[in-house]
Amino acid sequence: MAAEKVALVTAGGSGMGAAAAKRLAADGFKVGVLSSSGKGEALGKELGGFGVTGSNQSNEDLKRLTDGAIARWGRIDVLVNSAGHGPRAQIIEISDEDWHKGIDTYFLNVVRPARLVTPVMQKQKGGAIINISTAWAFEPSVAFPTSAVARAGLAAFTKIFADTYAADNIRINNVLPGWIDSLPATEERRRSVPMKRYGTSEEVAATISFLASEGAAYITGENIRVDGGLMRGF
Repeated sequence: MAAEKVALVTAGGSGMGAAAAKRLAADGFKVGVLSSSGKGEALGKELGGFGVTGSNQSNEDLKRLTDGAIARWGRIDVLVNSAGHGPRAQIIEISDEDWHKGIDTYFLNVVRPARLVTPVMQKQKGGAIINISTAWAFEPSVAFPTSAVARAGLAAFTKIFADTYAADNIRINNVLPGWIDSLPATEERRRSVPMKRYGTSEEVAATISFLASEGAAYITGENIRVDGGLMRGF
């Protein structure tokens, strides 16, 4: 793989986002990382790239990330969109404000950077966008209502985007993790998984690595579960 391929990771300071940044750097990508905590800035530098301390809910902060990549390397080949945590409550007790926060966290976190990288990828005649979604996007859990609702919308956005930009060789796919080791562990959750264990952030990152590779060049508009068989019947 060419040494100058470039990957950007949003909300990449910890968990699955950080694991994705590390895996892509190991694959030979130059990496830029955005996070609100400052951990992404440190990680980007550690991986030989750069980082931005800012929010994926800020168009200005995202532009600093994309502009930083263009200034350094002149291209953006892969965008990985991770997310923080949105509001949780009983379904009719969620306020309008919290629904909007959920959409900001789990849906617009993809839309905003996609607007910025798509023209760059069009000029390059190719690129890949990979979104970390949730196994509960299609069979929602009462435990994660704003996530499930917003990410069902993300699935629709992804299909429309795929149809619109496939001719430009821009691919977009969602990774749907189940119970992963970056989440609090409980025995009940572990037993609910056919494989009887939590997945690892590194396993999610390996799926992202594949979707970013030439081996996935004919895959777009898909929702790929990484959940140990949790949602096998749906």
